[in-house]
Amino acid sequence: MILVTGGAGYIGSHVVKELLAKDYPVLVFDRNKLPDGLRRVKGGSLESVRGDLADAYTLHDALRRFKPAATIHLAGDISVGESVQNPAKFYSNNMVNGINLLNALLSHDVKYFVFSSSAAVYGIPHTIPIPEEHPTAPINPYGRTKRMFERILGDYDAAYGMRSVLLRYFNAAGADPSAELGEAHEPETHLVPLVLQVPLGMSENIEIFGCDYPTPDGTCVRDYIHINDLAAAHILAVEALLAGSRSDVFNLGNGSGHSVREVIATAEKVVGRSIKVKEAPRRLGDPASLVASSKRAMEVLGWKPQYAELETIIRTAWQWHSRR
Repeated sequence: MILVTGGAGYIGSHVVKELLAKDYPVLVFDRNKLPDGLRRVKGGSLESVRGDLADAYTLHDALRRFKPAATIHLAGDISVGESVQNPAKFYSNNMVNGINLLNALLSHDVKYFVFSSSAAVYGIPHTIPIPEEHPTAPINPYGRTKRMFERILGDYDAAYGMRSVLLRYFNAAGADPSAELGEAHEPETHLVPLVLQVPLGMSENIEIFGCDYPTPDGTCVRDYIHINDLAAAHILAVEALLAGSRSDVFNLGNGSGHSVREVIATAEKVVGRSIKVKEAPRRLGDPASLVASSKRAMEVLGWKPQYAELETIIRTAWQWHSRR
């Protein structure tokens, strides 16, 4: 059985669906209930426990009852802007609760761990695309919590033999092509769903935070990776650990950058109408450009993105949002 913390969330639900489709039994540990789309997946068995990683009793009880062989850790706070405004929340949820999880896993002899890390660990990149060997110098509390936890995992490997794979995501986007699972946060902070809220009548406009960056059109450039491609990498990572691989780190992106204005223009093409834009000042903690080199994931894990085109990514998101 594979334990997936945060398995009811956007990335988590897609990872769980991928695991079930490959006949893995899955235990989801999450504060929230599972999305309905997971209940219809055929394949491996699915168990869920509603709980918080700060609740040691519920966590230990779940580990005792279900005895997972490996963990995919996706629970945590993700908004860069919120981390700048409220770092205490991020250090509590991303660090303290993460350590609670590690210690509980050790006490139940669960020593294979896949970690949801982030490109935010790199800070302001010196080279584009960014390789895994690039220096890490995060510039916001969110990125710092990810980098600190990576280091903790290194120490737990050296001291306790807990092997881990660190997956440094770039910008996850899109939705499962079945349109049964997709992206919805409260509040929403990710660009693609925020853009699509405008043609859906949920927002008057999309705000562009900063139009004076040193990029071709002045807006931030990001590497967008389809959520199903991201999910597939998690299964490859956990399978590598179960097969005896050592601890490792991999970037996950498509290796191509798209600006905020490019994302909006592509969304206009997908939905067939114009999207009103409002320019706003830069946000704290936003690098101008983040683009991945994912060659190591392809060479070592055998990972190959299937939905690499920006239009495909946005089209799957639109299918889910418009159906919802």
